[in-house]
Amino acid sequence: MSDTKPEHENREEEAAPEDEDTGAHVAPIIKLEEVAVTTGEEEEDAILDLKSKLYRFDKDGSQWKERGTGSVKLLKHKETGKVRLVMRQSKTLKICANHLVLPTMSVQEHSGNEKSCVWHATDFSDGELKDELFCIRFASIENCKSFMEKFTDVAESQKKKEENKDATSAADLLEKLTVEEKPVEDKDGKDAPPAVEEIKPVPDKADAENNSVPAS
Repeated sequence: MSDTKPEHENREEEAAPEDEDTGAHVAPIIKLEEVAVTTGEEEEDAILDLKSKLYRFDKDGSQWKERGTGSVKLLKHKETGKVRLVMRQSKTLKICANHLVLPTMSVQEHSGNEKSCVWHATDFSDGELKDELFCIRFASIENCKSFMEKFTDVAESQKKKEENKDATSAADLLEKLTVEEKPVEDKDGKDAPPAVEEIKPVPDKADAENNSVPAS
């Protein structure tokens, strides 16, 4: 009796051969080398790191404009001890604030919002120095207070450091102010000890009368 099954069904019933491992190694077309990523913060220690949203005041439009959302950091240099404020946007890592915390700076609570505070700074985030008025907002009142306290402590510590530096410079200057005695040269041109003026005793009244010239 002839097989009446369709031809395609007969082919499906045949066992498909399994893929064989030939052991061949295919090298990638492009070789990617490991690249070291630097952030410029390798020589600094983070003494504060908080999530926040940053604004800057637009003088032309007289309004606040958002700079970005991310982590605001206070970074202390391991050698110089200077502290700078750095903030990057969370997704793009673009810098939206970058300036030193100076002794003359102060931070204060933003009126009407206990989660926000404001301060003036000379910022360098756009590649050039600009005077900016910043406002930063945190998720909680506690984080805002922590930021303000740390910012104030850093500014005061930098002020003390400047005062100590000035005092040290003044002390070094006083040490250099020494009186030097100029030697006197003798007839042969050699240095001789400084000349000392001979001090003669002043005769008293009785000696003066006894030694007076008699009248002729």
